[in-house]
Amino acid sequence: MAGKTTTTVAKKAVTKAGASAEPVLLSGGNPQIAKGYGEAPVQAYIAAMPGWKSALGARLDALITSAVPEVRKAVKWNSPLYGVEEGHWFLGIHVFAKYVKVAFFRGASLDPVPPGTSKQKEVRYLDIREDDELDEARFTAWVEQAAALPGEKM
Repeated sequence: MAGKTTTTVAKKAVTKAGASAEPVLLSGGNPQIAKGYGEAPVQAYIAAMPGWKSALGARLDALITSAVPEVRKAVKWNSPLYGVEEGHWFLGIHVFAKYVKVAFFRGASLDPVPPGTSKQKEVRYLDIREDDELDEARFTAWVEQAAALPGEKM
């Protein structure tokens, strides 16, 4: 793979053999990406996010990686997951038709608590719409706090 860019690898990873270069999108525009561990499947997911969501996904990924340099990445259930410990995740991202949802799996323990509630006691969400301004300092603080907590086994 020497000489290929991450974007090229990512785009190839989201296409079916013999299919067009367009990624497969599920209901709400969520990219269909095969389960995988490491940087490549996460970058494939980000590259396949439709429209403005791809740039947001790249920004979120960069902020997470900067805040937690040892972060582990995976795509499971068509969502990128981020963790520190093998198999334990502190954050996930999912695309919906009109927004990107960031799930903090132990979000109830963050200060301040992210605004979106969940049916699950510990989970809190941050929904980001196209015209929303991302508070990068607050997001980074949440990521740092979340990475310091025990991750969710998935």
